[in-house]
Amino acid sequence: MTVEHFLFIPVVILLGFTFGYGMGAKAVRAEVQAAKKRAKR
Repeated sequence: MTVEHFLFIPVVILLGFTFGYGMGAKAVRAEVQAAKKRAKR
């Protein structure tokens, strides 16, 4: 393996975690808001 692999692979993994966390947090916020709307009815 080259030095590039030691830099590139962790960066890609961190970007994946960041993107996944952002998408998951957005989905959770939307679900909480939908649950609040259902509770008000």
